[in-house]
Amino acid sequence: MADSNLHKNRQAKLTVVGAGPGDIELITLKAIKALENADVVLYDALVNEDLLDYAKNAELIFVGKRKGCYAYQQEQINELIISRAKSHGHVVRLKGGDPFVFGRGSEEMEYAASHGLEVAMVPGISSSLSVPAYQNIPVTKRGASESFWVITGTTKEHKLSTDVALAAKSSATVVILMGMSKLPQIVALFKGEGKSDMPVAIIQNGTRENEKVGIGTIETIVDVVEKEELSNPAIIIIGEVVRHRESLMKAKLEYSSNENVRLSPVETSLSK
Repeated sequence: MADSNLHKNRQAKLTVVGAGPGDIELITLKAIKALENADVVLYDALVNEDLLDYAKNAELIFVGKRKGCYAYQQEQINELIISRAKSHGHVVRLKGGDPFVFGRGSEEMEYAASHGLEVAMVPGISSSLSVPAYQNIPVTKRGASESFWVITGTTKEHKLSTDVALAAKSSATVVILMGMSKLPQIVALFKGEGKSDMPVAIIQNGTRENEKVGIGTIETIVDVVEKEELSNPAIIIIGEVVRHRESLMKAKLEYSSNENVRLSPVETSLSK
């Protein structure tokens, strides 16, 4: 643990940093520099802890949550930012993905600034784009999707976002974060729009070594989740773009000598 006396002359500062989706190589050089210059790092549950090796001279404090169990409430995190910045100097708030995509990074920056701290932000690679990409699923594709929605599945009132119902009416790709507990409701909305055959991908622990993937349709995805034992943290991707993954894998089978590439029965049906 760093000695606060060594930092008493340091400028009190907060830098909110995006850690990316999980793969430790998917972090920016600017983020690494911020960690190297940190006196204190407050990090969340979705952060790959191997990234903390860059913060060699910092006090490391876990402030995240797992399955609803909070290490700190948000108000406590805010106060911790202020107290550690004033006693130590440079506080890095390390968040998974991008801190401005459902990450509350903007709230913490506003709070810090209102208490006289210098503030800075380092964007991260958002899981909403990178996790589908790692599974060869584009969020837009000519002829399939001209736009995409990124929606939180669970609002601060712990309800399904009303935007999901609006998105279900569109032809856009729909990417839902933090929505696994609301999957039956999501499926019902899309069925109500006559989209039972719409492809769906669910990716758990995206870009990490323990990544798991389930592919199905609106009609079958709940059964796929049960069969594959998928759970949070996971991302739900709904749209015709999911077929790109299968068509690419089919092309690999036809034109590559890689005998390890195989399609599941569900993927084979989607490719037709």
